[in-house]
Formats: sequence, C-alpha cells, structure tokens
Amino acid sequence: MCVDALLNDIEFHRREMVHLAATTSLSSEEVIRTSVKLDQLLNEYNMIQSKNK
Repeated sequence: MCVDALLNDIEFHRREMVHLAATTSLSSEEVIRTSVKLDQLLNEYNMIQSKNK
C-alpha cells in the first residue's frame, strides 16, 4: 500500500473511531474493532517509516 493511501486510511479510521465513541460507548464492539484496525494501520505505517530511515 502506498504511504498516501495508508495515511488516508489511518485518518478515516481515526475519525470513525472518534465518531463511534461519541455516539456509543468506548467499550462498544464497533469502537474496539475500529481501534484494532487503526492500530494495525499505524503499525504498518511505522514499519514503512523504519525501513525508510
């Protein structure tokens, strides 16, 4: 995945998680699922950044 697309995906999931947390609860299944996906995307981004140093 290209870095720009990855950053867009990270931002989308971040906004989605904030929205879900505001409309449900922090412990809702949707918030947790989105948080896990966001963590995966951030880890992928960090791996790419580490390889580029």
